[in-house]
Amino acid sequence: MTVSSTHSRPEQLRDLLSGDARKIAPLLLGSVLSHNSHEGTVAVRITELEAYMGPGDSLHPDPGSHTFRGQTARNAPMFGPAGHLYVYFTYGMHYCANIVCGPAGTASGVLLRAGEVVEGRHLAQVRRPTSKSPLDLASGPARLATALALTTADSGRDALTEPFELRLPSAPARTYSSGPRVGVSGDGGSADYPWRFWLPDDPTVSRYKPAKVRRA
Repeated sequence: MTVSSTHSRPEQLRDLLSGDARKIAPLLLGSVLSHNSHEGTVAVRITELEAYMGPGDSLHPDPGSHTFRGQTARNAPMFGPAGHLYVYFTYGMHYCANIVCGPAGTASGVLLRAGEVVEGRHLAQVRRPTSKSPLDLASGPARLATALALTTADSGRDALTEPFELRLPSAPARTYSSGPRVGVSGDGGSADYPWRFWLPDDPTVSRYKPAKVRRA
């Protein structure tokens, strides 16, 4: 699939990303994030995202967010300037990447849940040798981060400048779907927080899975 996207100056993009993550997320559907490394360039067209807001004592408390209990060394990038990356390690094996939103000092961001590799497919396949199809190279947050070679070493880096680039779609998605976030436990994963956004019928969108109920 070919994709048409627009180049915007980093500061213009930063202004856009400085708004409410819940409103920004749908605007980023169809955008392209690329990472240029010594191995080459991989670019992913984003087809699914989740918005996350702030701490319990903020204007928009989000019990599903890593920032809900306040700032820590791990989640500090979420409080930083818009357009930077927040990458975390989960389940002892996976990296997941977010783009920080909102004004500096106000924690929020969008989790990059899924996308289509539109450049550097061979390199993405080398990074994800267990992939069974080009459609699943970045279908899921851990797969997407792996395809783009994003790790916690990138947390806090500016996603709007080299070696990264974020290109907006030529026009906002005409239609998109929204619903509860994937795998979020407690209230944050309920229908009260329909902050997952995706392009309907896109084959790269990940499957919805509710959080597992943990028994004592």
